[in-house]
Amino acid sequence: MTRRFVLVAGNIGSGKTSLTGQLAARLGYTPAYESVADNPYLADFYGSMAQWSFHLQVFFLGHRAEQHHALAQSAVGAICDRSIFEDYYIFARALHEMGSLADRDFAAYARLFHLVVRHLPPPDLLLYLQASTPTLLGRIRRRGRAMEAGISAEYLDLLNRLYAEWLAAFDLCPVLTIPADDLDFVNHPDHFDLIVSKINDKLAGQDSVVFP
Repeated sequence: MTRRFVLVAGNIGSGKTSLTGQLAARLGYTPAYESVADNPYLADFYGSMAQWSFHLQVFFLGHRAEQHHALAQSAVGAICDRSIFEDYYIFARALHEMGSLADRDFAAYARLFHLVVRHLPPPDLLLYLQASTPTLLGRIRRRGRAMEAGISAEYLDLLNRLYAEWLAAFDLCPVLTIPADDLDFVNHPDHFDLIVSKINDKLAGQDSVVFP
């Protein structure tokens, strides 16, 4: 499993960061995470989404493009919490649908996004943590992050719909869908072992890999 590039995708609260860290430790991969602490637009964005959405999305696009390219060229395996593709297909589309990203800004961002990703190497595997809105809400509330206090069930429903639409057409690499409602890989080692086994099978080229 050396020199593999794996992306971990999923809604807010689905367990991406936890799974990324656990898999990196188990497989000896280099982990990478979202840029939050050094993001110069995040605080402004939460203060006025309509004013700062375009700036935030462009920052994430540049950050994730650099991250994606570096990890894909890594001498060892690499695993990334959140993908560059989610920036456009999930979050920019959600902001546009909600009216927080104007039509002209969305069109300009989409043009830039497609130009950037056209030149990125494809990943070897996409892991999608699929979770229902009640599960996501419960986890978000338990971790108690101040910036997530305003996340609503309606917003999570919207993101889940956009994830389903995106993955229905995604064909850059194999996708392994992990049922995050049922598998507690943080607290149950056997659940984590099952996920690792399925990842090995998927990377070995077994197209029909599913969870029981």
